[in-house]
Amino acid sequence: MIKHMIIWKLKEDLEDPSKRALEIKNALEGLVGKIDGLVEMRILTDKFPVSTGDILMDSTFESAKALENYQSHPLHVEIATGLVRSSVDTRLSFDYEEK
Repeated sequence: MIKHMIIWKLKEDLEDPSKRALEIKNALEGLVGKIDGLVEMRILTDKFPVSTGDILMDSTFESAKALENYQSHPLHVEIATGLVRSSVDTRLSFDYEEK
């Protein structure tokens, strides 16, 4: 299995950051079952005050090829280029093979 994790920092000028985080959560978690090879998608928004990020995406893929396909899949691209990129200032990612 391949793990694909992202931490996002929301833009400071968002009108309702909590609402936007929930929209991102619902959109991304809704991709499970719609994109081949995407096994699990968890979006976490409840954080401790000491956290430096606002949203954590923890996703699991069947293979590196499945992750590659996800990244260019039209459903993912629509969410990433529309909802996510318009909402975040900073993005950090970390991918690894779970053994």
